[in-house]
Amino acid sequence: MRNAALTLGIIAGVFGMIVGFFGFGYTELVREYTELGEVFGTFKNPDLVRFFSLMSPMLAIAGGAMAKARALWGGVLLLLSAGGMYYAFGFNVFTMFPIAFAGLAGILAVAAGKPDEPKAHF
Repeated sequence: MRNAALTLGIIAGVFGMIVGFFGFGYTELVREYTELGEVFGTFKNPDLVRFFSLMSPMLAIAGGAMAKARALWGGVLLLLSAGGMYYAFGFNVFTMFPIAFAGLAGILAVAAGKPDEPKAHF
Protein backbone atom coordinates (compact mmCIF):
# COMPACT_ATOMS: atom_id res chain seq x y z
CA MET A 1 0.00 0.00 0.00
CA ARG A 2 2.88 2.35 0.62
CA ASN A 3 4.19 1.84 -2.90
CA ALA A 4 0.75 2.56 -4.35
CA ALA A 5 0.49 5.70 -2.23
CA LEU A 6 3.94 6.80 -3.42
CA THR A 7 3.06 6.30 -7.08
CA LEU A 8 -0.40 7.83 -6.91
CA GLY A 9 0.87 10.78 -4.88
CA ILE A 10 3.56 11.67 -7.37
CA ILE A 11 1.15 11.30 -10.31
CA ALA A 12 -1.38 13.50 -8.48
CA GLY A 13 1.34 16.09 -7.91
CA VAL A 14 2.34 16.16 -11.57
CA PHE A 15 -1.26 16.50 -12.76
CA GLY A 16 -1.85 19.05 -10.01
CA MET A 17 1.11 21.06 -11.28
CA ILE A 18 -0.53 21.27 -14.71
CA VAL A 19 -3.79 22.49 -13.15
CA GLY A 20 -1.78 24.86 -10.95
CA PHE A 21 0.11 26.35 -13.89
CA PHE A 22 -3.13 27.16 -15.66
CA GLY A 23 -4.86 28.43 -12.51
CA PHE A 24 -1.98 30.68 -11.53
CA GLY A 25 -1.46 31.84 -15.11
CA TYR A 26 -5.12 32.66 -15.60
CA THR A 27 -5.24 34.76 -12.43
CA GLU A 28 -2.18 36.67 -13.64
CA LEU A 29 -3.71 37.23 -17.08
CA VAL A 30 -6.95 38.51 -15.56
CA ARG A 31 -5.00 40.81 -13.25
CA GLU A 32 -3.11 42.26 -16.21
CA TYR A 33 -5.97 42.27 -18.74
CA THR A 34 -9.28 42.89 -16.96
CA GLU A 35 -11.20 42.60 -20.23
CA LEU A 36 -10.31 38.91 -20.32
CA GLY A 37 -11.92 38.42 -16.93
CA GLU A 38 -15.06 40.21 -18.06
CA VAL A 39 -15.41 37.89 -21.03
CA PHE A 40 -14.39 34.53 -19.51
CA GLY A 41 -15.05 35.16 -15.81
CA THR A 42 -12.79 35.42 -12.80
CA PHE A 43 -12.06 33.55 -9.61
CA LYS A 44 -13.73 34.87 -6.48
CA ASN A 45 -10.45 34.84 -4.56
CA PRO A 46 -7.43 34.88 -6.90
CA ASP A 47 -4.90 34.95 -4.04
CA LEU A 48 -6.34 31.70 -2.70
CA VAL A 49 -6.09 30.12 -6.15
CA ARG A 50 -2.48 31.25 -6.48
CA PHE A 51 -1.61 29.85 -3.04
CA PHE A 52 -3.18 26.44 -3.67
CA SER A 53 -1.81 26.34 -7.23
CA LEU A 54 1.63 26.12 -5.64
CA MET A 55 0.95 24.33 -2.36
CA SER A 56 -1.36 21.50 -3.39
CA PRO A 57 0.93 19.90 -6.00
CA MET A 58 3.90 20.39 -3.69
CA LEU A 59 2.05 18.68 -0.81
CA ALA A 60 1.06 15.80 -3.11
CA ILE A 61 4.61 15.20 -4.30
CA ALA A 62 6.05 15.53 -0.80
CA GLY A 63 3.36 13.27 0.64
CA GLY A 64 3.93 10.67 -2.05
CA ALA A 65 7.66 10.76 -1.46
CA MET A 66 7.15 10.37 2.31
CA ALA A 67 4.56 7.59 2.01
CA LYS A 68 7.11 4.79 1.99
CA ALA A 69 9.12 5.85 5.05
CA ARG A 70 6.54 7.83 7.06
CA ALA A 71 3.14 6.65 5.87
CA LEU A 72 1.04 8.62 8.35
CA TRP A 73 2.72 11.96 7.66
CA GLY A 74 2.68 11.34 3.91
CA GLY A 75 -0.98 10.36 4.05
CA VAL A 76 -1.92 13.52 5.90
CA LEU A 77 -0.05 15.66 3.35
CA LEU A 78 -1.77 13.85 0.50
CA LEU A 79 -5.20 14.38 2.04
CA LEU A 80 -4.42 18.06 2.63
CA SER A 81 -3.38 18.32 -1.02
CA ALA A 82 -6.64 16.77 -2.23
CA GLY A 83 -8.65 19.07 0.04
CA GLY A 84 -6.72 22.13 -1.12
CA MET A 85 -7.26 21.36 -4.79
CA TYR A 86 -10.96 20.79 -4.19
CA TYR A 87 -11.30 23.99 -2.15
CA ALA A 88 -9.48 26.21 -4.65
CA PHE A 89 -10.57 24.74 -7.99
CA GLY A 90 -13.64 22.63 -7.26
CA PHE A 91 -14.29 19.22 -8.74
CA ASN A 92 -14.39 19.35 -12.53
CA VAL A 93 -13.00 17.56 -15.55
CA PHE A 94 -9.53 19.04 -15.06
CA THR A 95 -9.21 18.41 -11.33
CA MET A 96 -10.93 15.06 -10.93
CA PHE A 97 -7.81 12.96 -11.42
CA PRO A 98 -5.43 14.95 -9.20
CA ILE A 99 -8.03 15.11 -6.43
CA ALA A 100 -8.96 11.44 -6.72
CA PHE A 101 -5.35 10.24 -6.94
CA ALA A 102 -4.20 12.35 -4.00
CA GLY A 103 -7.22 11.33 -1.92
CA LEU A 104 -6.80 7.64 -2.66
CA ALA A 105 -3.05 7.83 -2.03
CA GLY A 106 -3.71 9.56 1.28
CA ILE A 107 -6.19 6.89 2.36
CA LEU A 108 -3.79 4.12 1.33
CA ALA A 109 -0.89 5.73 3.17
CA VAL A 110 -2.87 6.24 6.36
CA ALA A 111 -4.21 2.68 6.16
CA ALA A 112 -0.71 1.24 5.64
CA GLY A 113 -0.02 -0.17 9.05
CA LYS A 114 1.93 -3.25 10.01
CA PRO A 115 1.58 -5.43 6.90
CA ASP A 116 4.06 -3.53 4.72
CA GLU A 117 6.91 -2.91 7.15
CA PRO A 118 7.66 -3.80 10.74
CA LYS A 119 7.72 -0.07 11.61
CA ALA A 120 4.04 0.91 11.84
CA HIS A 121 2.74 4.37 12.68
CA PHE A 122 -0.06 3.10 14.96
